Amino acid sequence: MKSYMTMTQEELLNEKHALEKEFQKIKDLALDLNLTRGKPSSDQLDLSMEMYDMVSSKSVLRTEAGTDCRNYGSLDGIDEAKRLMAGFMDCKEDQVIVYGNASLSIMYDTISRSMTHGVLGSTPWYKLDKVKFLCPVPGYDRHFAITEFFGIEMINIPMTENGPDMDLIERLVRDDASIKGIWCVPKYSNPQGITYSDETVRRFAALKPAAEDFRIYWDNAYAVHDLYPDDRDVLLPIMEECEKAGNPDLVYQFCSTSKVTFSGAGMSAMGMSERNRNDILKQMAVQTIGHDKIKQWVHTRYLKNMDGVRSHMAKHAAIVRPKFEAAHEIFTREITPRGIGTWYKPKGGYFICFEALEGCAKAIVAKANEAGITLTAAGAPFPYGIDPKDSIIRIAPTFPNLEEMKKAAEVFACCVRLVSVQKLLCE
Repeated sequence: MKSYMTMTQEELLNEKHALEKEFQKIKDLALDLNLTRGKPSSDQLDLSMEMYDMVSSKSVLRTEAGTDCRNYGSLDGIDEAKRLMAGFMDCKEDQVIVYGNASLSIMYDTISRSMTHGVLGSTPWYKLDKVKFLCPVPGYDRHFAITEFFGIEMINIPMTENGPDMDLIERLVRDDASIKGIWCVPKYSNPQGITYSDETVRRFAALKPAAEDFRIYWDNAYAVHDLYPDDRDVLLPIMEECEKAGNPDLVYQFCSTSKVTFSGAGMSAMGMSERNRNDILKQMAVQTIGHDKIKQWVHTRYLKNMDGVRSHMAKHAAIVRPKFEAAHEIFTREITPRGIGTWYKPKGGYFICFEALEGCAKAIVAKANEAGITLTAAGAPFPYGIDPKDSIIRIAPTFPNLEEMKKAAEVFACCVRLVSVQKLLCE
């Protein structure tokens, strides 16, 4: 199979004509497949249905400490839930606050609180002339949407195979006190699937920011989402490293059970130092009397501990892994030999990050949409939706079934080929 990069003009034209015929046949199929967001499939959601068999009108909804889960109280969560979520984050139980179903809500609240009331007594951000945030790219669009919503200036930080460019991060936070934070998805990053190296984690923990209120927003969303349970990536515990480096207040950590049990009915948590925790609990005491303790009770009885979580997640992996592998096999066969795209093969997480030829991402997404395959908008993994190279496309393989994913990958490969040929012919 010949690379498009070595084809003559005539060969590229012949390829274009053949692909246009193939694309028309695909359009005639009238497909309707959605690969936009990282949603669990129905089969994955079915895995947790037994959880609701654990509660009935006869249940004694009391915690180990005797708290009645039906009543007010336990602002920071029941002890069992704090212990379980501490396992997700590799931190201590007394460093955890348990919230409702969405960690994104915690992150929004944390930014909002910093805007209106500051961080540990610092000047509220709304009183400052400029507030900036560092954004590893490609990254999570919903992170960027939060900082954009609050008018915070976002600065792109390139990703490497070991995590974000730490040389750049260290220099920027050291020299600019208007930089107040950085978004991070440290394990199986969204969308590339990269896990930060031990050195990267230690360098984060040892940062010396000019701003006393600078915080690392460590969104460990895929902490237990291993595609290969016997060959999973291991992430160094950031909070432990911050303590060793004498920076215990430097990090806010987030996690949830959203893709473990039910995305719309799980629990989330935040891990942090004692000082940060006390500061946040003061605000929470005004905001709420407590989150859903019955949900916490059910989750902890069902999942039990981290061994139970790992066992449960192995069932998820058995459903999700074949979809990732199918996409990898099809892309390797259809795209790699032609030299028109690359991607990182992750060991976990929820996405495949495809890098097309420069200037092709928007056209590929549009062409896929024309063929009945809906993808996340090109540019979404970048602040303000602007991909400087117009090359990154995020693919979410989890929601379709296996046969649908295979078909979607084949159609996507055809679109990549067609758009790439058209670009090369124009050049």
